[in-house]
Amino acid sequence: MALIKKHVAQVIEELPVFDTLDDAKNYFSLNESSDKADYAVEEIARFDGGGSFLVSYINNEYADKKISTKIASVISSMNPDDAPIEEIMDLLKLNNAYARSLGISILRNFGDAMKYYIVKFLIGDDKDLRIFAINVLGDVNFAQSRDMLVELLETEEDINVAMTAVNYMGEIGEVEDIALLKSLKTKFSGDFYVEFAVDSAVKLING
Repeated sequence: MALIKKHVAQVIEELPVFDTLDDAKNYFSLNESSDKADYAVEEIARFDGGGSFLVSYINNEYADKKISTKIASVISSMNPDDAPIEEIMDLLKLNNAYARSLGISILRNFGDAMKYYIVKFLIGDDKDLRIFAINVLGDVNFAQSRDMLVELLETEEDINVAMTAVNYMGEIGEVEDIALLKSLKTKFSGDFYVEFAVDSAVKLING
């Protein structure tokens, strides 16, 4: 029996061009389970407010990991001035380890552009936000993380905030920071946890 080759013409589907963010979001919702979702993510990011919508997708317990990873890649390539950095930082508050990891990877790409947001939290009156900002500095560890932690420790009066910073100083501190760390034993005298945390940090710095 002779074999006959059949040539099947390839069907190329033309992807839509969106005039508004809502149009792009609707297309995404209709195609979330297909390969078209990647295209929709890229198109959403072009619009004002698109970045916030994409981050909100990651900040969803039912988010698809493949789509979340695509979103992280797209947002990482955005101009930091246009990226919803504060909302990305909120990902680090989630219990979802995968979403937190994506948040950290995005913020690392933005580097010094984060400084304004970190400082805003560090100098605020809300100690929980100060602790959160310290955790971001420790997890992301960008160029000025150490300097900012040192500056915080020079004036911080809340023991929980200070010890959170001390824990990270054990990882990124330098020998010249040891005197400051030891001074915290006097500042918060009589607290066993301070003694333990400072001694542990100093030990790590000394190697």
